[in-house]
Amino acid sequence: MKTQTSVLALALCALCSLSQAAQPADLEPIFNGKDLAGWQVPDPNPFWKVVDGVLVGENDEKLTGHVLKTVKSYQDFILESEVRWSGEIDSGYLFRKPELQVQFGVSRSLKRDLTGSFYTGGKERYPEAGQAKEFEKYFKPGDWNRFRLEAKGNTFTVWLNGQKISTYTDPKFSEAAPIGLQIHGGLKMKVEFRNIRLKEL
Repeated sequence: MKTQTSVLALALCALCSLSQAAQPADLEPIFNGKDLAGWQVPDPNPFWKVVDGVLVGENDEKLTGHVLKTVKSYQDFILESEVRWSGEIDSGYLFRKPELQVQFGVSRSLKRDLTGSFYTGGKERYPEAGQAKEFEKYFKPGDWNRFRLEAKGNTFTVWLNGQKISTYTDPKFSEAAPIGLQIHGGLKMKVEFRNIRLKEL
């Protein structure tokens, strides 16, 4: 009986270790849940507000759009946050220089949902190699979804709710830059972020 208990304890410890590896404990908050300290806030600011610990982004009446960027620049990092939206939106994480984006929602140019895919801004805006595969299996519409982005060297990887959904490699996107959260212009949209955490690599 003691042997079985010991084996069970070891198995639980192993699972715990795997869980910790998938979710690094040393990620540090870059959004404090109270205000926009550490972020480049527009003036005036009709786009971003903090409500009950959640960062809420909405377009203004003119549907101008905006990207909220960190004050600090980052090169190699793991970024993780929970994101929630309903209906059609166009948002994402923006990072590196030249700018690379992880798409959330419907692409304005391709008119289809490319959540978790990489947008390069180049001739091939959403390269096939960087498009998310079967993200619908893991995505929870209208609920909180945990997105994790790892930018290391020239390789970029995205996880959705613990499942790897896309990887893209391109040496072009090499320089450190602020991390941005996007509200796309041209449509009425609302996107929410919470538990925004980061670890530099």
